[in-house]
Amino acid sequence: MPPKKKTKKTTKKNPEKTLQSESVIKAQSDRIDLRRRMRDTEQKLHHERQDHRDVNCDLSRQYKTMQAELTSKVERLEKEVSKLKEELALCQEELRKERRQREQLKEEKDATVADLQHKLDNMDADYEKILHNSLDSLTSQLSVARQRWDDKSTTLHQNYKELLSEFGLNALDI
Repeated sequence: MPPKKKTKKTTKKNPEKTLQSESVIKAQSDRIDLRRRMRDTEQKLHHERQDHRDVNCDLSRQYKTMQAELTSKVERLEKEVSKLKEELALCQEELRKERRQREQLKEEKDATVADLQHKLDNMDADYEKILHNSLDSLTSQLSVARQRWDDKSTTLHQNYKELLSEFGLNALDI
């Protein structure tokens, strides 16, 4: 035989039992609902923890990647700084050499100019002496030549005077 279905009549007979039964049903329903909510909450908590672990792992990975990149960048920049310091030192040494060479060339040029000026002064003095000597010699030669011409002219005048006097003429009258 099939079991009898409860009817409302029985609930009317014992209202206290019905209330108890409804309370039990409500309590069971609340318990089931609380279990379901607890299970949902546990699942949410599990998902949140998993998400937290995933985020934590991702952040750790990003941190390690950034740290490696920064370490690499720092090493690269340190190498570049070292290289630039070496280049600077070489440039400064080259600049010092160039300055020394320029100073040496200036000193050599000044010495050459001074030497040439000295030679020019000596040549000037030598040419002045040569010119004075030449002029003195020319003056002396002219003086000697004049003296000869004077002597010759005096001799010629004297000869012509005598010739004129032989012819009976006075040289002062002519």
